[in-house]
Amino acid sequence: MSNIRDVAREAGVSVATVSRALSDPDKVSQTSLNKVHTAINKVGYRPNMLARSFRSAKSYTVVVLVPDITNPFFAQVIRSIEDRAQQKGYAVLLGDTRGMIEREKEYVRRVETRLADGVIQLRPDDAIKHHEMPTGVVCVNACGCESTRGPRVRIDNRGAARAVVDYLISLGHRRIGVMSGLKDNPHTTDRLAGYLESLENAGIKYDKSLLAEGDFTIWSGLNSAKQFCAMQDKPTAIFCMNDEMAIGAIQTFKQHGLRVPEDISITGFDDISYARYCDPSLTTVTQPAEEIGKLAMDMLLRLIEGEELAQEENVLPAEFVIRKSTAVPHRD
Repeated sequence: MSNIRDVAREAGVSVATVSRALSDPDKVSQTSLNKVHTAINKVGYRPNMLARSFRSAKSYTVVVLVPDITNPFFAQVIRSIEDRAQQKGYAVLLGDTRGMIEREKEYVRRVETRLADGVIQLRPDDAIKHHEMPTGVVCVNACGCESTRGPRVRIDNRGAARAVVDYLISLGHRRIGVMSGLKDNPHTTDRLAGYLESLENAGIKYDKSLLAEGDFTIWSGLNSAKQFCAMQDKPTAIFCMNDEMAIGAIQTFKQHGLRVPEDISITGFDDISYARYCDPSLTTVTQPAEEIGKLAMDMLLRLIEGEELAQEENVLPAEFVIRKSTAVPHRD
């Protein structure tokens, strides 16, 4: 069985360099890293991770808590987290909590018992306040709520929603519906606030009948859209609070003989991969999923190492993307 000295000899570097490349790659030049990894593959060296954990008192594992593993946006963020974790020598334990506090507690115990070193929480609200959390916790999309404490990464949901509705108003739409997410979800609260601010700024009175409640799934988009189809005075545009609901709504409108965007404009939020390929392609908000995941992992690693963060809250920019699902209204 090969050992670390075999790797050093093959790579033409010192044993200390190989050790640093495995335990703290940021302190090793890229050239040396490439030599070490090439040598590891050639000699077939397999580091003793258990011994490494004992020496450092770390598990080199982090927990990512996700409320819905089937959500395409979360999948993008998780992929970025895992890519960054692997670069730093960490493994990712994924916890599909399905919004259940008890499941979250179970995963958090892994950190408390040193089976994991930290947690990235993808649930958008402050659910973690229900139990004691370890120091190494980073919240993603925590919406900047005053109750959400500690390190967090998010976008300006309210501002992004306002930009969407402002655009619809600029096209000439005045009767604009909204398809919300889960009622108590902070994303819903912030995006609804942006929708209402846009209407108020344009002097458009809010009509409660134009609010359809969904739950961020494609099925709720299919069903909630029926509420608009049944209205005699239908909206000319709909702001959906995520892409899945928007895609579901498009299908329902088509089934009821409504053309998108000729009869009704549709917008989404998230810019999942399906958004650009559905028919018509979806006007939506692009969240920087890759950057969110990378930054969250980097912040967690600093916490694990006991370093201070330059800032606890990082608000990343979102981009509004105009595609073919929106147009000027063709009816009053």
